[in-house]
Amino acid sequence: MTALPNVGLGPVIEELAEVIVANKAWLSEIDGKIGDGDHGSNMAKGFGRAAERIHGQDMTLDAGMLVLSEVLMGEIGGSMGPLYGLMFEDMAAALAGKSVIDTQTFAAMLQAGLEGVQGVGNAQVGDKTLIDTLVPAVAAFKAQSAAGFAVAIPAMIAAAEQGRDSTIDLVARIGRSSRLGERSRGVLDAGATSCCLILTSLGQSILKRLG
Repeated sequence: MTALPNVGLGPVIEELAEVIVANKAWLSEIDGKIGDGDHGSNMAKGFGRAAERIHGQDMTLDAGMLVLSEVLMGEIGGSMGPLYGLMFEDMAAALAGKSVIDTQTFAAMLQAGLEGVQGVGNAQVGDKTLIDTLVPAVAAFKAQSAAGFAVAIPAMIAAAEQGRDSTIDLVARIGRSSRLGERSRGVLDAGATSCCLILTSLGQSILKRLG
């Protein structure tokens, strides 16, 4: 199967929430080294609430993403909630009206999410943010999309992991941690890490349903 019917996909968001909740302590630990230390708890709260509202409902993937977006933008603190909320809102818009999700549609969804995040701030690759994960991951998926999900998703995940890991050696230039200067070097960026978890979970959920 080369495409996935866009029906009954609420559980994709529930699976994503499970991953975020399972990594709550790790994300907060990372964030605590150069940030407020609340990234994991805020993310887990938002994703968990969204999963509760989606559970048992017959939803398209974009409908599930909109529920998640609304919770992240309206109900959790920190800077990342609204940012991810916007990302999922734009991803949902790219999927709206699509009866099937093929690699072209998934690539458009990823691109819309990236553009949404980039539209909020001026972070660039190398600034030690989620952009360091998202940009190479989207590029990798698009580069391999013609080969199908079975090739494009592993490429996306590998690029996301490489982007996440690249933040260890970077000095933060954006946000609260940028005040630390050189002291921000040597640890992962929490946003880049959670972004990698999100992309990996979404990709694996799609692959699982394609059989």
